[in-house]
Amino acid sequence: MSIAYKKAGVNIDAGNELIKRIKKKLPKIGGFGGLFPINGSKYSLVSSADGAGTKLKLAFLLNKHDTVGIDLVAMNVNDLICVGAKPLFFLDYFACAKLDVNQAEQVIKGISKGCKLSNAELVGGETAEMPGFYKDGEYDLAGFAVGIVEKNKEINGTKIKPGDFVIGLPSSGPHSNGYSLIRKVLSDVQIKEYSKQLLAPTKIYAKEILSAISKFNSKKQNIVGIAHITGGSFYDKIARILPPNIKVVIEKSSWKVPKIFELIQKQGAISDEDIYRTLNMGIGMVLIVRPEVVLNVKKFLKGAKIIGYVKKGNKGVELI
Repeated sequence: MSIAYKKAGVNIDAGNELIKRIKKKLPKIGGFGGLFPINGSKYSLVSSADGAGTKLKLAFLLNKHDTVGIDLVAMNVNDLICVGAKPLFFLDYFACAKLDVNQAEQVIKGISKGCKLSNAELVGGETAEMPGFYKDGEYDLAGFAVGIVEKNKEINGTKIKPGDFVIGLPSSGPHSNGYSLIRKVLSDVQIKEYSKQLLAPTKIYAKEILSAISKFNSKKQNIVGIAHITGGSFYDKIARILPPNIKVVIEKSSWKVPKIFELIQKQGAISDEDIYRTLNMGIGMVLIVRPEVVLNVKKFLKGAKIIGYVKKGNKGVELI
């Protein structure tokens, strides 16, 4: 029997519908980061909020807590850089039934490391004990990041046009999405067997992408769109940044899918459409760039692959 993400308990369509409804009242939301223009300044603040998701269940199962903090930071700062923002600072929220100081210390160490990897300052947070709300030994994590970008240098996808190319950057594994599906498909024995791949922290792309923006967008915008491949994966996250009547075509044969994804898909008998809408399949970030610089950008970014192109058509993403 094929196992789709919805059968694992996560309904991406419901989440998208909620965003549509909220946007009717708050039309400025829905991007990768929330922009707040600073009056009298050439800068805007950019904010993001996210969690580490059910990947935490693996941390509990494996009793390994020193990397999920990196995931938490990554899920936030990787969104900030999609609009070209430089991360400034980060705050965390750690909630549990009863505080285990040693366990919490390991989590905070990961958060601190994630902040260093993204050049962001960890300026504070909140620890909450809520007996009866969480299982003993378990906790939840949320994070909040703020960055800054010049108002005339924001990357929002409006300049994407036919003829542009799509560059993919390699992920370190499933990152922090799709773990409800992964836990449905794989047994605890398999999760322990593949723990290194499954618990590998989400890659933080801040330094390399901001360096690329500085190099290739200094005179004009050559990197015209950036998408963080998380929930909704290729279909929803890339479509989020596209203008009307613009289609992105992703060529699945353009990169080698890591074996962990192949295992999950095969064991769950998951269709290509479902798996590429749930997991990143080895591509953690996508950049859309002008054709005249695509080879230079690819060379500049370690491990980058040209994975697709932009054409005129109904707004959306097609995988071939």
